[in-house]
Amino acid sequence: MMRQVQQMQERMSRVQAELETETVEATAGGGAVRVVATGAQKLVSVTVDPSAAADVEMLQDLVVAAVNEAMEKSKQLAASKMQAVASGLGLPPGLM
Repeated sequence: MMRQVQQMQERMSRVQAELETETVEATAGGGAVRVVATGAQKLVSVTVDPSAAADVEMLQDLVVAAVNEAMEKSKQLAASKMQAVASGLGLPPGLM
Protein backbone atom coordinates (compact mmCIF):
# COMPACT_ATOMS: atom_id res chain seq x y z
CA MET A 1 0.00 0.00 0.00
CA MET A 2 2.80 2.41 0.92
CA ARG A 3 4.51 1.67 -2.40
CA GLN A 4 1.29 2.48 -4.28
CA VAL A 5 1.01 5.81 -2.48
CA GLN A 6 4.61 6.65 -3.35
CA GLN A 7 4.02 5.69 -6.99
CA MET A 8 0.91 7.85 -7.09
CA GLN A 9 2.80 10.82 -5.62
CA GLU A 10 5.57 10.41 -8.21
CA ARG A 11 3.07 10.18 -11.06
CA MET A 12 1.10 13.16 -9.75
CA SER A 13 4.30 15.24 -9.59
CA ARG A 14 5.18 14.20 -13.14
CA VAL A 15 1.70 15.07 -14.40
CA GLN A 16 1.76 18.45 -12.65
CA ALA A 17 5.11 19.25 -14.29
CA GLU A 18 3.70 18.23 -17.69
CA LEU A 19 0.64 20.42 -17.15
CA GLU A 20 2.90 23.43 -16.54
CA THR A 21 4.36 23.08 -20.05
CA GLU A 22 1.40 21.77 -22.08
CA THR A 23 -0.86 24.40 -23.58
CA VAL A 24 -4.40 24.72 -24.85
CA GLU A 25 -5.73 27.39 -27.19
CA ALA A 26 -9.13 29.02 -27.52
CA THR A 27 -10.46 31.65 -29.90
CA ALA A 28 -13.48 33.92 -30.01
CA GLY A 29 -14.98 36.18 -32.65
CA GLY A 30 -13.84 34.00 -35.52
CA GLY A 31 -10.24 34.23 -34.37
CA ALA A 32 -10.27 37.94 -33.51
CA VAL A 33 -9.11 36.96 -30.01
CA ARG A 34 -6.78 34.03 -29.34
CA VAL A 35 -5.88 32.86 -25.84
CA VAL A 36 -3.25 30.32 -24.83
CA ALA A 37 -3.16 28.78 -21.34
CA THR A 38 -1.18 26.00 -19.69
CA GLY A 39 -2.67 22.79 -18.37
CA ALA A 40 -2.11 24.30 -14.93
CA GLN A 41 -4.68 27.05 -15.67
CA LYS A 42 -2.12 29.80 -16.17
CA LEU A 43 -2.73 32.30 -18.93
CA VAL A 44 0.23 32.41 -21.34
CA SER A 45 -0.90 34.88 -23.98
CA VAL A 46 -3.78 36.88 -25.39
CA THR A 47 -3.60 37.91 -29.04
CA VAL A 48 -6.07 40.46 -30.42
CA ASP A 49 -6.59 41.19 -34.10
CA PRO A 50 -6.26 44.99 -34.39
CA SER A 51 -9.51 45.17 -36.35
CA ALA A 52 -11.38 43.95 -33.26
CA ALA A 53 -10.16 46.94 -31.23
CA ALA A 54 -12.67 49.28 -32.89
CA ASP A 55 -15.53 48.04 -30.67
CA VAL A 56 -14.17 47.99 -27.12
CA GLU A 57 -17.26 46.42 -25.51
CA MET A 58 -17.32 43.61 -28.07
CA LEU A 59 -13.57 43.10 -27.63
CA GLN A 60 -13.96 42.79 -23.87
CA ASP A 61 -16.69 40.18 -24.35
CA LEU A 62 -14.52 38.25 -26.81
CA VAL A 63 -11.55 38.23 -24.41
CA VAL A 64 -13.73 36.95 -21.58
CA ALA A 65 -15.22 34.24 -23.82
CA ALA A 66 -11.81 33.11 -25.09
CA VAL A 67 -10.26 33.07 -21.60
CA ASN A 68 -13.19 31.09 -20.18
CA GLU A 69 -12.95 28.55 -23.01
CA ALA A 70 -9.18 28.21 -22.54
CA MET A 71 -9.59 27.67 -18.80
CA GLU A 72 -12.24 25.00 -19.43
CA LYS A 73 -9.98 23.22 -21.93
CA SER A 74 -7.12 23.46 -19.43
CA LYS A 75 -9.24 21.90 -16.68
CA GLN A 76 -10.32 19.11 -19.04
CA LEU A 77 -6.69 18.41 -19.94
CA ALA A 78 -5.71 18.26 -16.27
CA ALA A 79 -8.68 16.03 -15.41
CA SER A 80 -7.87 13.56 -18.17
CA LYS A 81 -4.21 13.35 -17.09
CA MET A 82 -5.17 12.88 -13.44
CA GLN A 83 -7.69 10.22 -14.46
CA ALA A 84 -4.89 8.38 -16.26
CA VAL A 85 -2.85 8.40 -13.03
CA ALA A 86 -5.81 7.06 -11.03
CA SER A 87 -6.65 4.33 -13.53
CA GLY A 88 -2.99 3.32 -13.76
CA LEU A 89 -3.04 2.62 -10.05
CA GLY A 90 -6.38 0.83 -10.11
CA LEU A 91 -8.09 3.54 -8.08
CA PRO A 92 -11.78 4.27 -8.61
CA PRO A 93 -12.38 7.41 -10.76
CA GLY A 94 -14.03 9.45 -7.98
CA LEU A 95 -11.05 9.07 -5.63
CA MET A 96 -8.90 11.65 -7.43
